[in-house]
Amino acid sequence: MASDTVGNGSLVPFTGDSAAVYPLHHGLPLPISRLSISWSRGNTLRLSLFAGAAAKVVEVKVNSEDSEIPDAHWRRIAYGSVAPFALLQSQRSSISSLLKTPSPYHSDWWEHVLQYSKEIGTLLGGSKLTNSPIIEGPNILVKTDEMPTCLQAAWELIEIFYVDKQSQAWLPERLVDWLADYDSLFTSTHETIHGKLVDFQKELGNIQVIEDDPRYWDLLSSALSVGWLDVVVRMLRLHGSYQLDQLSNRELENGLVEAVAVLISKMPRLRPESDGKLGDCYKSKPDFIKAWEKWRSQITKLDHSPFWIQCDNQQTHEGLRNLLQIMLGNIESLCLATCYWIELYISHFLYIRPFTMGIESMYNLAEKCIQLKPQSSIHRLTGLMIGILEENTEVVLAECSREFGPWLVAHAIELLTTGSEQSEILLHEDRYNLGGISIVELHRLAYAQILSSHALTWQIAPIYLTSCMKQGMGLLENLLYRQSVQHNDVLLKNIEICRLYELDHISSNIMKIAGVYHWKHGHKGAGVFWLQQAQDRSCLDRIAQQLFDSVGKSISDESFKKWEGMIELLGSESNPAGGLEFLHKYRDFKKSLKKVSGGKSTDAARQAVGSLILLMKNPSTPQRFWLPLLHDSLKLLNWQDCPLLSVSETNLLLNKLQELSLAKLCAHYTEPSLPPNALSSIRLALATNLGRAILDE
Repeated sequence: MASDTVGNGSLVPFTGDSAAVYPLHHGLPLPISRLSISWSRGNTLRLSLFAGAAAKVVEVKVNSEDSEIPDAHWRRIAYGSVAPFALLQSQRSSISSLLKTPSPYHSDWWEHVLQYSKEIGTLLGGSKLTNSPIIEGPNILVKTDEMPTCLQAAWELIEIFYVDKQSQAWLPERLVDWLADYDSLFTSTHETIHGKLVDFQKELGNIQVIEDDPRYWDLLSSALSVGWLDVVVRMLRLHGSYQLDQLSNRELENGLVEAVAVLISKMPRLRPESDGKLGDCYKSKPDFIKAWEKWRSQITKLDHSPFWIQCDNQQTHEGLRNLLQIMLGNIESLCLATCYWIELYISHFLYIRPFTMGIESMYNLAEKCIQLKPQSSIHRLTGLMIGILEENTEVVLAECSREFGPWLVAHAIELLTTGSEQSEILLHEDRYNLGGISIVELHRLAYAQILSSHALTWQIAPIYLTSCMKQGMGLLENLLYRQSVQHNDVLLKNIEICRLYELDHISSNIMKIAGVYHWKHGHKGAGVFWLQQAQDRSCLDRIAQQLFDSVGKSISDESFKKWEGMIELLGSESNPAGGLEFLHKYRDFKKSLKKVSGGKSTDAARQAVGSLILLMKNPSTPQRFWLPLLHDSLKLLNWQDCPLLSVSETNLLLNKLQELSLAKLCAHYTEPSLPPNALSSIRLALATNLGRAILDE
């Protein structure tokens, strides 16, 4: 994949170490004259191909994530990692503000990162494959029902070396546990001790005399070389000399087997607790050294015991003596017992360099083991381990990115900078060749863009974008503007995100876009609602004017009833030139007229007259509606019981008729659609009312 630079317009520069090849089946005749590429949903590319008069659109799924983890599980990881990440960023900000420094270096910070790492580790898998099986039967050596993932192994490896400060004193033991949990993963590229154990376990039920099988002793040596003491002792107890019918005849042989088993089960371990595993644990180095020297002397004593001469079973004799050589740290025996360099590397800490504390000289030892155990194929975890042992943060980041993708890089960076000012500066300093952003921000932006490209994960991208001080907010605005406004749930989520991050101007613009969209697509009520939420007076006034013009073409009951709900929704505050104030007052007038039934409700009639006078006095009432209003009021003007209009009110209406007579002379005057005798009926009613009003006064 070609890389774009910031100077060429890319928001996030990206460089790939190798190009991925994806098959493209289009069925068009060659040559292809034109090709158009765009992103579809998620990590899918949409390609439009043109060949002469033919064309075709195909989609190619780009597998940017780990193939051993399904997409649904990846989404669970993505959502589950948001809360720990956000909490850690909040803690970092709080500590930085208290210390008035940009980086949180104090005694408790690593504990926050460790808690964060444990939560992510639980999310990645929780239960791991272990070589201490649940005892279900005599032939169960290792559990094979649950397989860990390389992502889980990588995360724990980074945690061991960079975060867990309490375990630095017994770092080799942490590596022993790590290999016990994840040795099965290396079976995909080369032979492993775990793989050999699994194969042997499958055939264990068919073996008659187990101690005569060379694989039995080979596996005992291999398991012991990497510290799987439980497996070794369990396998030793399968020895034929333990059978009741042979115990009396093979008492010496059984005694030697049991002596070796006891020594193995009592092996000193420099670790705080056993976690249910065999071995005597010591927390302090002096106590461990004393116990180790005593244990080694016991092994040496057994190795020189005269009882070996009396052991008749040659296979048992050689196999047990080889186990003793492994415990004595014989490098040739360890090389033969292990399958690849990491297993040999772990065996060095157990039997050759048991007093190692911390990471000193670990890389040199790794180089030596690689030379002793060269590999034809490289596992994806190998490069990461070498980078960690080399204490090269940039190599570790590159391996994480190349082998495990943006998620691991974006989240593991927090682990890499724990307690290391050099790493903090390296990863957080702004770089000119990255467009003025840091490595941390670069990888967070890359991960956020992947989240943004999928309809199921875009909602969590803002968490990562807002942690990027330089370009994050700009990309967040683009993300929010790109979301569809036609689906109400997406729109509401979008607005909620704006509220959380105090992006009021973006929220207002999004609601305006939603309002215009719904209005143009015939959803008038939804359109007006969102424009009101956006407080877009300009659009609301234009809509009000359109509505006014539509209703005003015919102020009949039918046309008014059609638009009455919209008028109510817009409210009287929408007041463009000629605006909706008239329509609202007209609505009140029509309601008053409906209350006047059979000409007997004088109070209701007076209320209706009041509404009429307000309409005729109001300058917002267009002139073309005067005559229809007076025609609707004929019942009020001809009220039988008493005149409802005073002399001044009647004169006001007569003056309006006079103005209409003059307006008819203008070219732009529009005659309302009324009965032919409407004007004469109105004049007669007003004249009658005026006479009656004069007599009453």
